[in-house]
Amino acid sequence: MASIDEGGGGGHKKGPGVKKAKKLSTRVDMTPMVDLGFLLITFFIFTTTMSSPTTMQLFMPKDSKDEDQNKAKESGALTILLGKNNVVYVYRGQLLPDASNFHTTTFKGIRDTIIQMKKDVIAAHVHDAGCTKIQEEARVGNPNVKPPILPDPNWKNACLDKDLVIVIKPDEEATYKNTIDILDEMAISAIKRYAMVDLFPVEKELIKKTSGGN
Repeated sequence: MASIDEGGGGGHKKGPGVKKAKKLSTRVDMTPMVDLGFLLITFFIFTTTMSSPTTMQLFMPKDSKDEDQNKAKESGALTILLGKNNVVYVYRGQLLPDASNFHTTTFKGIRDTIIQMKKDVIAAHVHDAGCTKIQEEARVGNPNVKPPILPDPNWKNACLDKDLVIVIKPDEEATYKNTIDILDEMAISAIKRYAMVDLFPVEKELIKKTSGGN
């Protein structure tokens, strides 16, 4: 609160021998303001919603001992390697001993590769018992995960690309932007199953040879 300190002397007489009245001094007590500040801080702490970490829902293929199923999953695998200078390396299935299926592309061309791979997997799709469960999960969605999975209006076709798996392997010299860009491509192309793992030594050697060892 503000208080006024009165000085000595009074009246408004003028003339010789008359003392001048001292000016009044105003002092503001800031103690209530400090209390108010702490009250406001406490209010915002209890009323503000803290941001929760955003997670990404990953769909991974299940292990199976069925040799035919393993072959189908291998044929639906696409491995994307991120190198330096925005260079992208890609191969289908398992890497062949002579690396004849190891190719170089760019971020402009990788989307076409992903889309073509998805078309090939859908064309080779064989309906099995597992499709019924996938279709049902797509039909009802899953609101209990973050972010929630909404019901898919196209749930009848949800299992057509169930064998498509994309493996992303960033090199040590790949940039953070490249990693974000390739994850964006997964969302743009509606890829349901993908994972980010480390490079194999043979893949590192291939990248080194292809880039000229720089």
